[in-house]
Amino acid sequence: MPAGNPPQAPSAAGMPPRPDLSRFMMMAGFMLTPTRFLESCQRRCGDYFTLRPAADRLLVITADPAAVKKVFSGDPNLLYAGEGNVTLAPLLGSGSVLLLDGAEHLRHRRLLLPPFHGERMRNYGTVMREVAERHLATWPRGKTFPVLPSMQAITLEVIMRAVFGFEDAERRQRIGAPLRRVLDTIGSRARVLALALTAGREGPLSPWRRFAAARAEADELLYEEIRARRADPHGADGDDIFSMLLAARDENGRPLSDSELRDELMTLLVAGHETTATALAWSLERLVRTPAVLERLLAEERAGNDAYLEAVIKETLRLRPVVPAVVRRLQAPMEFGGWELPAGANIAPSIFLLHRRADLFPEPLAFRPERFLENPPGTYEWIPFGGGVRRCLGASFALYEMKIVLRAVLAAHALRSMPGRSGEGVTRRAITFAPSRGALLAVDPV
Repeated sequence: MPAGNPPQAPSAAGMPPRPDLSRFMMMAGFMLTPTRFLESCQRRCGDYFTLRPAADRLLVITADPAAVKKVFSGDPNLLYAGEGNVTLAPLLGSGSVLLLDGAEHLRHRRLLLPPFHGERMRNYGTVMREVAERHLATWPRGKTFPVLPSMQAITLEVIMRAVFGFEDAERRQRIGAPLRRVLDTIGSRARVLALALTAGREGPLSPWRRFAAARAEADELLYEEIRARRADPHGADGDDIFSMLLAARDENGRPLSDSELRDELMTLLVAGHETTATALAWSLERLVRTPAVLERLLAEERAGNDAYLEAVIKETLRLRPVVPAVVRRLQAPMEFGGWELPAGANIAPSIFLLHRRADLFPEPLAFRPERFLENPPGTYEWIPFGGGVRRCLGASFALYEMKIVLRAVLAAHALRSMPGRSGEGVTRRAITFAPSRGALLAVDPV
């Protein structure tokens, strides 16, 4: 497997070096052992290396902060993020804000932006706290268990209530359960690889067929909800995100179509649920394996100081970023790091590799939240939510929810220290880099 040091092959003209691996081995390495694969490629090839995991997909991975700045501050008409995210299309749909470029991306972004800022976003705090406290009350005492499923349940309920305004559990379950089934079809690295290898194949045993069937079930319910809301004279009057999207109009007075609504709802549900749940699980996994950090966090919380909890969250997202990279497809030849990349190539700053640069983060493998209080990183050095005009719309929502949920955990339970500072490995789960054992922990009464 590509977990070791792959030999370097001659690069194509003008392209950074590439590991001497077949397309299948490149794909398998990234799917099955993603972090070891990336580190191995970087050790052998340097801060720029080329991958071609498919015949029509040329990726240049980099951990160079100068490249990050150029990507985030460059002309979005030359650096297409939507085309770079094309691998997300089967899950989110081609009308997702993450898959769009140019004028259509700006149109969707403007329509989606209002619910995630200011007082409107902070109003979700009460829901986040109530949901977290109710789920935390069911945690077993004195027994080791994986916390990721609990974090998924919390964040799914929160985003369902924020997006749809569903207050009754039955309505949330009706749409939430099919959504989880979609994500569970790509809920392990083996399933992710199997789906990639069978894409488009409809045989009776095909993983792709199972994924497509689960997606169709979720889609049917989403479209049913869209039709019901449109038929209701007051369907756009609520303060939930769905109602606001129904009422939203662009500068030409156009609303979102049914298919656009479906894709944006799916994007909000997936991105606002799975990613935040994974980040919360990593935060708890790091805390129980770093007793000194946990002890200081508890002391700071008792003193009413907010800054250290925020630093814990930021350090978690540095050391264990939930998504691996940001990707831009070049619309014209561009130079990065002395390499002249052709139009059609994808430049992909690696969040994982960037966050582990020793020149930016001394002792990069250490979990040290203090670094964000002593010497905060620059704009192009800490990028868990991407950056520039494509920065994640839900970044503030996610950080706010993480603070509330972690604070609720600390108030409800005493976290036991777990053996082994290195902690759990990284595995692929759906679109995220997740704890390999679901973030095992145990708790005692406070």
